[in-house]
Amino acid sequence: MKRLFLWIAVLSAVSHVCAQEAYRAQRRSVFEVLPAGRSDIVFVGNSITDNCEWTELLADRRVKNRGIGTDRAQWLNERIDPIVAGHPRKLFLMIGTNDLAAGRMPREIAADIERAIDRIQAGSRRTKIFLQSILPVNGRAFGKFPKHYARADAIVETNRLLKALCAEKNIVYVDVYASLVDANGDLDAAYTNDGLHLMGEGYLVWRDVLKPYVK
Repeated sequence: MKRLFLWIAVLSAVSHVCAQEAYRAQRRSVFEVLPAGRSDIVFVGNSITDNCEWTELLADRRVKNRGIGTDRAQWLNERIDPIVAGHPRKLFLMIGTNDLAAGRMPREIAADIERAIDRIQAGSRRTKIFLQSILPVNGRAFGKFPKHYARADAIVETNRLLKALCAEKNIVYVDVYASLVDANGDLDAAYTNDGLHLMGEGYLVWRDVLKPYVK
């Protein structure tokens, strides 16, 4: 019986991974046939970006969502070229929390993001880049994403490296983390229902942080 449960667990995990890979491929395919344009403001990231209706949230038709659930900084360079080719006016990037959950180190994540920034700057000099901090997580009140919660302490160090990278590359660092974190250093439970992703109220806070940079 234990062996049966083990096989069921393995098959479920494999099925989940396959579904994630299929979703990433579908999203990338859509983005390739709907390239960003020169007047666009592009949001790039993982599910935290993917889940939001950015055009409506920011009341701006130029805003394009290029988030992909489960995406990592490690994979970003595999899909950045179609975005760069459109020479968008602005690009807002938030990525890295899934890399941390996968066991990668802050310096590795910063290095991957640096490579993406270099490609954007080389391929589209007119694009203004805004690198956003990785958001806090909350493992005290929620239990759905234990791998993310286990690396919560590394988020602060990763953000420190990203802020330093922005200074080096002469791009804007946007600290969203500070507006969503509670007194314990966790993602405020008022803004999430799973400890990782945001509810509507959380996106409103994020929007208010972004307003000076989007306009």
